[in-house]
Amino acid sequence: MLDRTQTVAATVLDHSECAAIFQQHRIDFCCGGQQSIEAAARAKGVDLEALLTELGRAIDERRGGGDDPRELATPQLIERIVAKHHQYLRKALPFVQMLAAKVARVHGDHNPKLPVLDVAVRELAEALGPHLDEEEHDLFPSLTAAAPERARQATLLAAMHQEHLAVAKLLERIRAASEDFTLPPWACNSYRTLFSELQQLEGDVFAHVHLENNVLKPRFDA
Repeated sequence: MLDRTQTVAATVLDHSECAAIFQQHRIDFCCGGQQSIEAAARAKGVDLEALLTELGRAIDERRGGGDDPRELATPQLIERIVAKHHQYLRKALPFVQMLAAKVARVHGDHNPKLPVLDVAVRELAEALGPHLDEEEHDLFPSLTAAAPERARQATLLAAMHQEHLAVAKLLERIRAASEDFTLPPWACNSYRTLFSELQQLEGDVFAHVHLENNVLKPRFDA
């Protein structure tokens, strides 16, 4: 059984398969990951014992394992972030933005939350695009420089963290406008695809931010 006083972030670092369980219960393991499992469950109104059972089951059922990102050297960790998460977002964001606009245009009269969702998706894309560019052009080269400027690293890492907090708020807005990605019976294929893509995007952003906040950033905090 997991220790209920362990932080959410530490749990995901030790057991990456727990990330999906936390996401399902809307428990933030990225920017808000420093709270304990117990405190996070209480804040979200989730039964603690049931949550611990779910987490334990996910750990027991895991097959194949995978490497620990904490063991990667910083250049390799950054390479993974860019190749897996940045490249995914650069492809996914224009697609979901187009879908959100289409679904809002066609079905907005039927569901007034869809135009709200469209705005939140657009703002997310507008926030993440420059964020990815800044990380690749400024932050990551600073962190891997042969002669690093510590003050500049600290400034860039602080900016990264603040931008992550803003992204987390946008994801909350998307969750609220989509009613936790709940589909009405009359949803068309575009509607269904949009919600599926948004849920996948949310999970990827959580994993992405988790690596940067809880694996990469702590290496430079001292």
